[in-house]
Amino acid sequence: MSTEDLNKTPLYDAHVTAGARMVPFAGYHMPVQYKDGVLKEHLWTREHAGLFDVSHMGQARLRGENPAKSFEKLVSADYQGLKPGKQRYAVLLNDQGGVIDDLMTARPDDDGLFIVVNGACKDNDYAIIAKALEGEATVERLEDRALLALQGPEAATVLAAHVPEAAGMVFMDTTAVAAFGTDAIISRSGYTGEDGYEISVPASQAERIWNTLLADERVKAIGLGARDSLRLEAGLPLYGHDMDETVSPIEAGMPFAVGKSRREAADFPGADRILKELAGDLKRVRVNLKVLEGAPAREGAEIADEAGNVVGKVTSGGFGPSFGGAIAIGFVPPALAVVGSTLKVIVRGKPQAAEVVASPFVPTRYVRKI
Repeated sequence: MSTEDLNKTPLYDAHVTAGARMVPFAGYHMPVQYKDGVLKEHLWTREHAGLFDVSHMGQARLRGENPAKSFEKLVSADYQGLKPGKQRYAVLLNDQGGVIDDLMTARPDDDGLFIVVNGACKDNDYAIIAKALEGEATVERLEDRALLALQGPEAATVLAAHVPEAAGMVFMDTTAVAAFGTDAIISRSGYTGEDGYEISVPASQAERIWNTLLADERVKAIGLGARDSLRLEAGLPLYGHDMDETVSPIEAGMPFAVGKSRREAADFPGADRILKELAGDLKRVRVNLKVLEGAPAREGAEIADEAGNVVGKVTSGGFGPSFGGAIAIGFVPPALAVVGSTLKVIVRGKPQAAEVVASPFVPTRYVRKI
């Protein structure tokens, strides 16, 4: 896709005005960084509050007689048991139990389900959902909405000044609320490992709300570069890199994506494979690696055992500014994924020592009920 064919989010002009370096991402012009650079943006989010434009993500409503029951035909999460005011992570599965996409689905109100999917996958996702549920549920794409993410330890106090209701929310709460003089859907969640919120607003109001939040000295605009390093430190997999249609949620280290009631019913796509993997029948699993020497191991780098035999590949990697070193996510046989195990990553033909560590690399700071 040429740059002329790329889409623009409702905040494109605001990014350009702020001096952002724009890059193609998921079919959109997106800001990879602003004037301060990725390192400072990353650390600011960990210490204060970072504001992200994630309007490239797909937002939709799923409506029908029983949209939660219908949606369960395609995912492994329990949505019939999802309470109003809550959202839940899920994976859209193919018949082999591979991940078509990962997504968030919520019940912020009584208007069916509110779904947020990855930007690069949304056209395919919506087509699959619409076809599979034809006659019992409909998908309405919310193309006229923007999505902002406010993340970091000061995000809650910043947002509460504008939306008092936000202060009482906990991780994975969601609500449809009047905010900033318009209608909003707010969830206490995000993709950085920090406390924070995702805020869906009408596209026509996005720039005004963006500027309102940036007027607070605790808030800075943050680009995709820092968003990636933040999610990597949080041990969060990225679709298209750490997950794809060959990878199951169990291989990806996300057994929580398969609800207890769904395991008992075994009524989701790829259930035979996934239930066997839950019982321990696995050939590969996601692993977190601390690179002990040399340069960061990037996506595609081979992983070897201590004898030098290639046993897997890195799927995400880079420098963790808050972690203070090079880190990576990859896949290896289960026997080699034990925390404390020593492996090697092959960077530019040179073996470098790496250690298996627990996830996340940096402790998450989600606000949960006490």
